[in-house]
Amino acid sequence: MGKKRGGRRLNKNMVADMVQALFQAHPGETLTTKQIFKALKLDTHPTKMLAMDVMEEMAWDDWLSKAGEGAYKLNLKTQVQEGTFLRKANGKNTFMPDDGGTPIFVAERNSMFALTGDRVRVAFMARRQNHIKEAIVTEILERKHDQAVGILQVEKDFAFLNAEGNIFAQDILIPKKKLKGGKTGEKAVVKITQWPSAESKSLVGEVIDVLGRQGDNTVEMHAILAQYGLPYKYPQRVEEAANKIDASITPEEIARREDFRDVLTFTIDPADAKDFDDALSIKEIVNSKSENSKWYEVAVHIADVSHYVTEGSIIDREAQQRATSVYLVDRTIPMLPERLCNFICSLRPNEEKLCYSVIFTMDEEANIKSWHLAHTVIRSDRRYAYEEVQEILDGKDGDYAQELRLISSMAQKMRDRRFKHGAVKFDREELHFDIDEDGKPTRCFFKKSTLATQLIEEFMLLANRTVSEAIAFGELGNHEYSYHGGYSTKTSNAQPSNLKSQNKKTFVYRVHDQPDPQKLENLRAIVAPFGYKIKTTGTKGAISKSLNQLMTDAQGRREQKLIESVALKAMMKAKYSTHNIGHYGLAFDYYTHFTSPIRRYPDTMVHRLLTRYQDGGRSANQEHYEEMCEHSSDMEQTAQYAERDSIKYKMVEFMADKVGQEFDAHISGVQSYGIYCEIDENHCEGLVGMHDLDGDYYEFDEKNYQLVGRRHHRKYQLGDAVRIKVARANLERRQLDFILAE
Repeated sequence: MGKKRGGRRLNKNMVADMVQALFQAHPGETLTTKQIFKALKLDTHPTKMLAMDVMEEMAWDDWLSKAGEGAYKLNLKTQVQEGTFLRKANGKNTFMPDDGGTPIFVAERNSMFALTGDRVRVAFMARRQNHIKEAIVTEILERKHDQAVGILQVEKDFAFLNAEGNIFAQDILIPKKKLKGGKTGEKAVVKITQWPSAESKSLVGEVIDVLGRQGDNTVEMHAILAQYGLPYKYPQRVEEAANKIDASITPEEIARREDFRDVLTFTIDPADAKDFDDALSIKEIVNSKSENSKWYEVAVHIADVSHYVTEGSIIDREAQQRATSVYLVDRTIPMLPERLCNFICSLRPNEEKLCYSVIFTMDEEANIKSWHLAHTVIRSDRRYAYEEVQEILDGKDGDYAQELRLISSMAQKMRDRRFKHGAVKFDREELHFDIDEDGKPTRCFFKKSTLATQLIEEFMLLANRTVSEAIAFGELGNHEYSYHGGYSTKTSNAQPSNLKSQNKKTFVYRVHDQPDPQKLENLRAIVAPFGYKIKTTGTKGAISKSLNQLMTDAQGRREQKLIESVALKAMMKAKYSTHNIGHYGLAFDYYTHFTSPIRRYPDTMVHRLLTRYQDGGRSANQEHYEEMCEHSSDMEQTAQYAERDSIKYKMVEFMADKVGQEFDAHISGVQSYGIYCEIDENHCEGLVGMHDLDGDYYEFDEKNYQLVGRRHHRKYQLGDAVRIKVARANLERRQLDFILAE
């Protein structure tokens, strides 16, 4: 029999855990069986035999390698990878491999105190049957951040920071002279000055900013930003530089530009938006080819940020570092100073504004006859909210109703062609809140895609695709168009299928790789029992059309949520790069971001490159632009994490007075530690922990996104309908806990 440990008799799983922990603590060392038995205090024959069996299995699985007779070492060749660490407040940290593979769980005890964004090297833990794949951080290669956010506790002789969400296994010690006036109960940002080492296990830091009292709305939002190393206030010197910018437009500047001030022009944005960075104009023009078909000049006007923000200036350096505006639930943290983003550059109604514009000649069927790119001056006639435009498209009278309905009709024709050409149709709903004057959420709801939002989306997509094609083919002049399969291609140069540009000039592309083949196979296996089929091999167009058909067929069915979630997980993340591979999701061979320079730095980069090449300039330094692309992609991801955390905070705040109430819900996520459930009524999501699942031991079936009871074989699968009761609403951890209702 096995030896007793802590009042329990050792079994094979317990011994396996002990062996695993030992080798992970000594990743580069060869250990003999004698050393292993001694280190684990295995002094009986049965426990030693158990350990030998475990190590033989681990060697068979390539987790360990044999290093001679009776000696083993961690198999670093197959078990070590490098990538990015993502810290979670709930302790469910993850490792993102550099190759873009599946995220891997890292327990807090195995994290080496890594923070979100840190580049790390990990070793994979032995994966036994029914156990989730885990990794252990063996080295921190590069720290992205060195600060933490939490609540101060000031004692007589010392102080410490209880980090947000207990993300560290220990508190951060703070010398009293490094408190910066902070008091007990206040939230603060602390710079870590000493990390745990062999000499000292302590975390030591100093306060760099006191945010304020816990629970205050602004304090909590700033804490979320600080947690991800994002700025929550603008440097004074940058604001001062923006205040010195001359906003006037001289007659000489107007003379250098195409004048659209007398052409019907309008903006369409969210009702609470202040930074209007795109506008549309439309006018009927003479059709030189036929009197029976009307032609229109439709222009996409984009704020000319690069006219005001010169490359290398103090404002530009700050914008480049931020890379993006951050949109929390109740506020926007702008990339540019407020004077620029909300006033000088914003395309406000009845004000003359400088733009960079893509100007199309189109017929009523949205066939593009020609286009050109130009610096322009405009005066917007009307500022619309999406809701106003939607009412007009639904039949209500309103300003310029005829023009709005015409341009919406064109957008829908382009949208139809895009999906026929192979674009993937993921109409994801976005969670939004109504917020009162104190920042408290009063309503929680999803915003869906409408004709009004699609109107803007299609013309922005068109502009982005058009300018990237122009660069790829070395043509920034006027272009004639012909049509193949409903998609426009240049008459002079048909698009090559191998994506090899005829022009080698450096450019910033928005790229999106093809789905992970293994994840597509997993999707095929999951949908088959429901009677669906999907192509996982063949051309890109065939696969995407098959995906779209699957989404359509599953609409309104019980399994819809399951299928949408698994399909979305198969998709790669879009990013910025100077190396073009096309955009799979949009089915575009060439695509960029040109249309939002007020809130995205890559768009400003694109404007500068386009201007440079229009003026006959040489190709820009590719290595320099690739570095900026990588930084922008990283910052985009970080901003998304902060935005999601703000949503989680407001979600918990919204549900705080509903503890004890029951709701209909569906399972929105399945993990080894429980099931996430989303309430049907208000879309708030919470966790039913494994320990709260009834009367059985549940095993995690990762491949099929379900938990399965070992004794009674009860299944909890992604998409299943459930009835839940709100158990706890923990604002500090931004976590909702549910239990299943009786």
